Amino acid sequence: MEQVYKISIGAACGLSWPSDRLVIQVLDDSTDPAIKLMVEQECQRWASKGINITYQIRENRTGYKAGALKEGLKRSYVKHCEYVAIFDADFRPEPDFLRRSIPFLVNNPDIALVQARWRFVNADECLLTRMQEMSLDYHFTVEQEVGSATHAFFGFNGTAGIWRIAAINEAGGWKDRTTVEDMDLAVRASLRGWKFVYLGDLQVKSELPSTFKAFRFQQHRWSCGPANLFRKMVWEIIQNKKVKFWKKVYVIYSFFFVRKIIAHMVTFCFYCVVLPLTILIPEVWVPIWGAVYIPSVITILNSVGTPRSIHLLFYWILFENVMSLHRTKATFIGLLEAGRANEWVVTEKLGDAVKKAADAAKNKNNAKAPRKLKFKFTDRLNTLELGFAAFLFLCGCYDFVHGKNNYFVYLFLQTITFFITGIGYVGTII
Repeated sequence: MEQVYKISIGAACGLSWPSDRLVIQVLDDSTDPAIKLMVEQECQRWASKGINITYQIRENRTGYKAGALKEGLKRSYVKHCEYVAIFDADFRPEPDFLRRSIPFLVNNPDIALVQARWRFVNADECLLTRMQEMSLDYHFTVEQEVGSATHAFFGFNGTAGIWRIAAINEAGGWKDRTTVEDMDLAVRASLRGWKFVYLGDLQVKSELPSTFKAFRFQQHRWSCGPANLFRKMVWEIIQNKKVKFWKKVYVIYSFFFVRKIIAHMVTFCFYCVVLPLTILIPEVWVPIWGAVYIPSVITILNSVGTPRSIHLLFYWILFENVMSLHRTKATFIGLLEAGRANEWVVTEKLGDAVKKAADAAKNKNNAKAPRKLKFKFTDRLNTLELGFAAFLFLCGCYDFVHGKNNYFVYLFLQTITFFITGIGYVGTII
């Protein structure tokens, strides 16, 4: 944590912009008094150097991130500001970030948001981070890039972006009704006619969660939140009179229904439930072109964003099938607004501490580099994944004895992937 906040605050204070026209606002929602004190002292250290930085803290965490952002915009000094750049605690903008992004807002009054690309400093840390890099690179290279180029709607990623404050206010400000306050604001602003721009060549360093537990919590929020927002906004979108009919269709059907809801369910139900069960029912036959060929071609095309990891493509497919289980579960929780619909667990980030410790150990008498924090084996166990591993293994054994299409090859490989995630070792160092 110490490494993360120091690097992040330092990067924000290093932005190249006239000092009399820039305010660095640190919104601290941490609950640990020791962390609060360290962050405040870091802000005071930069303030002593002449940086216009303010440390803001709330008495409670109502609304989580949306509540903190809403509270931050209420400050009196913000009334004189036109734009707000938002960075999560582990993001590190380059000094020229504002000089490269602000001109798009100044010269285009109908643009509300400029979204930058994320670049991952720990993508090579372990197999888990490599898998995440492949998924997010597809999101930026295809979804964001195409959405911006075709002037279609694309969502705000919650960080590494600059908003026009007037657009935020016109859209109704930050709302904490879901755990995806960024997407909520983007949809409302888009329905009021505002446009967004994505800059693929403007990259901001960030960090990926390097433990499977942290990754699961993050994916729950990213899957549950959009489904819950769809439940709460679908009628509002239908009734909107400021945008064309086809834009409503695009937002409801393509952006929400297909990408945020159906995609997870189809992947999980077909590959982890339907296909294995058809093996047990000889009367049901799934053609190999529908089960293997077409999905494989689509997946290969999805990997264009990360060509350096093309050799991990097959494992990435298996890993995404495992995660579709959790995403489907989270989607149903969001649609039904069940118990964990508003759960917010802060994604643990380790900063550069692990890397620096490893480098230090290597340089000291060639000692063996320490690995990441160790956990008890029982803390790693994930019973849901282990249960599906057993189910797929039984189906694979049955297909090996009685099957005709040799689906047991896929089933055994998928079993291994479910088992690896079930014992929590997907983040092993590579």
